[in-house]
Amino acid sequence: MTLSETTHQALQLLFSGDPELWVIIALSFSVSMKAILLTLPLALLLACGLAFCRFRGKHLLLSGFNTMLAVPAVVIGLCLYILFSRSGPMGDLHLLFTQQAMMIGQAILALPILVVMSHAALQSSDRRLWETAITLGTPWWRALYTLLHELRFGLLAAVITAFGRIIAEVGCSMMVGGNILNYTRNIPTAIALETSKGEFTQGIALGVVLLVLALGLNFSLSFFQGKGEVA
Repeated sequence: MTLSETTHQALQLLFSGDPELWVIIALSFSVSMKAILLTLPLALLLACGLAFCRFRGKHLLLSGFNTMLAVPAVVIGLCLYILFSRSGPMGDLHLLFTQQAMMIGQAILALPILVVMSHAALQSSDRRLWETAITLGTPWWRALYTLLHELRFGLLAAVITAFGRIIAEVGCSMMVGGNILNYTRNIPTAIALETSKGEFTQGIALGVVLLVLALGLNFSLSFFQGKGEVA
């Protein structure tokens, strides 16, 4: 079968509403969205602390997050596999080969991206806004909300970048999720499996989804970064 014929079949499979294919797509988006939503509050708290607080080890902590940006996903997966395996220190939680384990892995991958990019956005902000709000007696949480609202485009860019990173990773999801059909099989692990079997139709269909997603995320990222510069 030629490449054009395989691609045609893949598009037909994608637009025909194939249940197995769309379960994989839905699961992939669900796990990654939950990972982002769980990580975002902690990431914003850490970014604000690094941007506005003075404490010993601040630069070391920031360097640690920058270093984590380069850690391969498969290494994170290996560490979690050891932790969650039956003989591991957290084996009693029975998290291995579950969606929860996949979310934890993706959250760890997303955290340094969210912290570093949010910290950069906060560093570029006008601190007089924060200082004025506090001086006028505004509660700290309201002052923080006002500051984050002013930086919303930069923060959205951080979220988009992190989401694009984790939804396309394969190493961590494969190791801690186990690639179980209708339970932990997401887009990247399904592509890897189908390609290894020589079945390219579903792999190409899912690859098209990731390609469209990548284009959409990059367009959105450019849009929000442009908005942030204008603001």
